[in-house]
Order: sequence, then structure tokens, then C-alpha cells
Amino acid sequence: MPLSTKTISPKTQWPVPMDVKPSAIEGRGLFTKVHLRQRQKIGEYTGELITQREGRKRAKTQKWIAIVEVNNGKSIDGAEETTGFRFINHSCTPNTFMRIIGERAEFYALHPIKAGTELTLDYGDSHHNGELACTCQTQNCRRFI
Repeated sequence: MPLSTKTISPKTQWPVPMDVKPSAIEGRGLFTKVHLRQRQKIGEYTGELITQREGRKRAKTQKWIAIVEVNNGKSIDGAEETTGFRFINHSCTPNTFMRIIGERAEFYALHPIKAGTELTLDYGDSHHNGELACTCQTQNCRRFI
């Protein structure tokens, strides 16, 4: 099956103002500049739309994995995305959730989030296969992703 070069991009870059800056969790993180309401849409993950098979192959060669599996046997490789969502770090006690709709992945606030807060997501089942040490430092940390 040929590799797709289709790029997923949102209609608007960021529905809410955000910054990518140094994170206490890992490397750089995504921070909201404004207060977010519970269940407020934050934005959409963008990148190259590829097959899940290709996504899993790429994940084996990457230190920082920016691949989200969506529906229809597809994945979004956000390694080159520009919206900042590839910098959303894992937390065992997250403040956002991801909703997969068809071949899209959208982010929403799990509860009210104060301006200046780092946005986090529970990666759940991931390409790390439970082998990557978790650095979220939350009280409910599971120790591995």
C-alpha cells in the first residue's frame, strides 16, 4: 500500500492562545495562555496522515514519538506539525483528553484549567509499550508509559 502524503491541518491553528516552552515534566510542553472551561475544545492534532503500519514502523526509530493512531487503519505523524500539540506531555493525572473522530484527533479540557498551566494528556496505550519511565511526578503516577 503506498504511503500517503496527505497532511491533516485544522481550519484554524489554535482555538485558544498557547505557548510551547520548557516543561518540568519532559523537554518542552504546551501551556495555555488563557483560562479553559471544562470540555472546551483546545485544538486539533495535525501532521502527515499515514497507515498505522507505517506509524508503528516509524515509532520504533524515534526517541520522541509524535504519532497518534486514529480510525480506518490510519495514523497522524505530528513530527513536523506546527500547532504545538506534539509537545503535549503525558501525565497519569491529565488535564485534557483526546477525542478521535474519523481520521482526526481533537483535544478538550478535562476540567477547568487556569491560564499558564501546562496541558497534559494520559497517553494510555502507546508506542512506548510500558517501557518508558514516566516523569509526570503526580501522586497517582503509574511509573511507566
